[in-house]
Amino acid sequence: MADEQVLRAQKWVNSHYSSVSGYVSCPENGQTGWGTMNSLTMALQHELGISPVVASFGPTTYAKVAALGDIGFEWDTNRNIVAILEFGLWCKGYWAVEPESEGWFTGVTRDAVEKFRSNMGIGGEGVINAKVAKAILNMDAYVVVAGGTDGIREIQQWLNGRYWLKDAYSLGPCDGIYSRDVQKSLMVALQYELGISAPTGTFGPATQAGLQSHTLAQGDSGVFVQLFSAACLFNSPTYDSDGNDVLTTWRSSFDSGLADWVRPFQKFNKLTENGAGDYQTWAQLLVSMGDPERAVTGSDTRYEITSSRAQWLYANNYRFVGRYIYDPPGSTLDKEIKPGELDVIFSNGLKVFPIYQDNARALGDFTYTNGYQHGLNAHNCASGYGFNRGTTIYFAVDYDATGEEIASAVVPYFQGVQAALAAQGKKYTHGVYGSRNVCSTVSDKTFARFSFVSGMSWGFSGNLGFPIPRNWTFNQIKEFKVTNGADSFDLDNDVSSGLDRGVSSVNDAGGPADDFIGYIQNLYDLAGAYGASGQKRSQLVMEYIRHSSYGDKGTANKLGWWYLIGSYDSGFVDYCESKGMSIKALFTDPFTGYKLGSEHMMATANAHVLTDQPGNKMAANGGDVGGWAGDVMTFWADWRNSEEQYADPLQFAHDKLAVPGVNSSFGFNDLIEDADGYLLARAVRGGKTIVDAVKDHYNGGGGLRRFNDYFTNRWGNATDCKTSVHNALTSVDATLSAAQLYLITGSGAALPAAYQNLPGGGDKLSNFEQGFVDAVLARMGTETSNQATYQANHAKYLKAARARATR
Repeated sequence: MADEQVLRAQKWVNSHYSSVSGYVSCPENGQTGWGTMNSLTMALQHELGISPVVASFGPTTYAKVAALGDIGFEWDTNRNIVAILEFGLWCKGYWAVEPESEGWFTGVTRDAVEKFRSNMGIGGEGVINAKVAKAILNMDAYVVVAGGTDGIREIQQWLNGRYWLKDAYSLGPCDGIYSRDVQKSLMVALQYELGISAPTGTFGPATQAGLQSHTLAQGDSGVFVQLFSAACLFNSPTYDSDGNDVLTTWRSSFDSGLADWVRPFQKFNKLTENGAGDYQTWAQLLVSMGDPERAVTGSDTRYEITSSRAQWLYANNYRFVGRYIYDPPGSTLDKEIKPGELDVIFSNGLKVFPIYQDNARALGDFTYTNGYQHGLNAHNCASGYGFNRGTTIYFAVDYDATGEEIASAVVPYFQGVQAALAAQGKKYTHGVYGSRNVCSTVSDKTFARFSFVSGMSWGFSGNLGFPIPRNWTFNQIKEFKVTNGADSFDLDNDVSSGLDRGVSSVNDAGGPADDFIGYIQNLYDLAGAYGASGQKRSQLVMEYIRHSSYGDKGTANKLGWWYLIGSYDSGFVDYCESKGMSIKALFTDPFTGYKLGSEHMMATANAHVLTDQPGNKMAANGGDVGGWAGDVMTFWADWRNSEEQYADPLQFAHDKLAVPGVNSSFGFNDLIEDADGYLLARAVRGGKTIVDAVKDHYNGGGGLRRFNDYFTNRWGNATDCKTSVHNALTSVDATLSAAQLYLITGSGAALPAAYQNLPGGGDKLSNFEQGFVDAVLARMGTETSNQATYQANHAKYLKAARARATR
C-alpha cells in the first residue's frame, strides 16, 4: 500500500534533482526503500556541493554535514537540506513536518527528531548532526520489527547511547534483530573498553590480547559483563545435552544464571566447560572461528593423504580428514581422492568425511539444474569410491552468499541436490559447507543432515550476526602449512562436534541395517522357540522391544501404553533375557543417517497391529494414538505451555514439528518412527513376518518413500489428514478421551475441545492442525509434489505474520 507522504518525498526529490550529474531517480510508488533513501542522499550531496553525486553517505558527505554544525529549530541556512532530512524522517515513519511546509525546521520537526533520537537510544535535544543525518538516510529501523525482540533492542540502544559520540562508532539499528551491524557495534564498543585507541571492529591481535587478560567469572560486574552477556544473548539460544533450548538475558552482573547459560554454550561449541568468560569463550561468542589456535581433532585438505601424512595427522591428535570426491575439468588443484588413498587413511586410524565441490565460488554456479546434476555426479563419485549407504556428502558454497542470494539461488541448488540423491535411492544424504547463514538456511529449507561451517572466513557477512548452526559437525577455524620433514602441505583445522562420526570403511558387504535385522531375527527365532506362531511371533518381538519404556503401569510407562495396547508377555521377556538378549534401543536409519528409537517405533507398530486404522480415514483411533496421534497430543500440550512465546501454533509447528536437528516433543525422529512403525504394522497385518518387513523396509528400499507411503495410505489427502488430527484432539471416543486426559490435561494444558470455544480458539486449533499437515507434506520432500502445498501454506503464514506486525 502506498504512503502519501513517502510518495510526496519521492516526487519532490525527483523533480528537484533529476538533472544533477550522477543522480538516479527513485521509484514513485509511495513505498520506502533504498532507492528512495539513496536519492535523498544524492540530493543532500548536491546541496553540499559534491559532484558528481553517488548513492552512498561516505566520508566526504559526512565531513560536509559535520561542518554545518547542529541543524535544529528555525535553522534556515539551506531549506532544501532541511526538506531532505524531513523527507528522510517521513520515510522512517516520523511525522517530521506539516504537509506543504517542508524546508522549515519547525517545532513538529524538532519533536520528530527528539523521538527519533530517543528510539536510537541517544536521547538529547531535537537537533541533527552528521551521525544522526546518516542514520536518517539509511534503511535501519529503530523500533522492534517482525522477528526482533525487546531484549536485543535494549542492548542496541545501550550501545548507541554509550558509544555514539566515539569517532569509530556508527549509530546502529535498534530493531531487536542480531545482525552484522550489531556485531560490529559490539566489537567496536569492546575495543574502546579494552583501551584500543582506533577501533576497527575486527578481531585483531590487540583485541585478542586484551580479551586474554579480561577473563570474567561468577561474581564479577560492570561494563565487561554487560558486553559479555550481550554477546551471550546474541548467540542465544544455545543447547543442552538433550538438544533443548537454553536461553539467557542481558545483565550487568555475572550471576549463576549467566554461568548456567555459559556452560552448555561451551559444551555445545566444544570448549572447556567451566562456566567462565575465558578467552576461548569470548572468541567463540564474537567470531565464527573462535580461538583459531585451540586444539582440534578434525581437518580438511585438497592434498593427498599419503602414509607419512596420515601418520603425522594421527600423531598430532587428528582423527578426521575431509577429502574431495570430485575435481572439475580444467581445475589445477588436483584435489580429488587418489586411488588407494582411503585405505591409507583407514589403516592409520583416521576417518574421512567426503566433500563435493564443482566451482561453487559465485552466484552463477547455483541453480536448481546445477544442483541436480551435481547431486547425480556426487552419487556416482561416492559410489565409485565405495562409500556406504547413509554417508553424508558435504556440498560446498565457497563464497560469501548474501541472504537474498541464499534464498534465490543457493536453496534451489540444494533442492536440486536433494532431488538427485532421492532419484538415486537416497543412498547418500546431503550436508552443506558454507557460512553460518548458508548452513542454517540450507538445513532449514532442504533438511541438510549436517553443516560444515567455514568459520575461518569470519569476515563473511554470513558469519556475522548469525549463531552457529544447530546441526554443525565441523567448524573450519584455521589454515596453515604442515611441515613434516622434507614434505609440506596445506591443512585446515576443523573443530569436530561429534555429530558426524566420519567414514572408517568403504565397500561394506552387508546391507546398511544388517545389525538391526539380525537383532530382529534373533528375537523372532526366540519367539518361535517360546511356542508362538503366526502373527503372534511378530507381536512378541514388538512387545519385547517396547516393554521397558512402553510397557505396563509402572513409572517407565509415560504414555499409558498399558491402556492403549495392553501389557506385554512378561514370560517371553524373561525367556529372552535368560538367553542373553537385551533391548537394542537405537539403530541408524540408512536413508537419513539419523539414530532411530526402536522402542517407540515398535510400540507404534504394536499399536497399529492390534488396532487397524479406521475405515474412514478422517477418523482416529487407539492405533493412531500409539503413533502420530499421541505425538500430536503431546505437541499440543507443548504449544499450550509455550503460547506466550508462540502466539500462533502454525509458526510453532513450522519451527518445531518434525524439523531436522530441532529438539522438540514431536521431533524429526518421532515422525520417522511413526511412519516406519505404521508401515511395518501394515506389512505384518498383510502377512509378512516382522523380519521380512524390517528387511524390505531398511535394506530393500521400502523406506525411500516412507513419508509418501505413510501419508497416502493413512490419509490420502491434506483435507482428510487435517480432519483426522481434529478428531484425534477433540473426539469423545473412550480411548481417545483417555489419551487426551493423560497427554494433554496431565501436562497442565487445556483440552482442544474446550479451547476451541474460547474467542479465537477455533482459529488457533485449526492452525495447529494445519501445522501437522504441513510437516508431513514438507517431509515428503521430493517424493511428492505436495512439497509445493507446504511452501504455499508457509508463504501464506509469513504474509499474514507480516501484516500483523505492521498493524
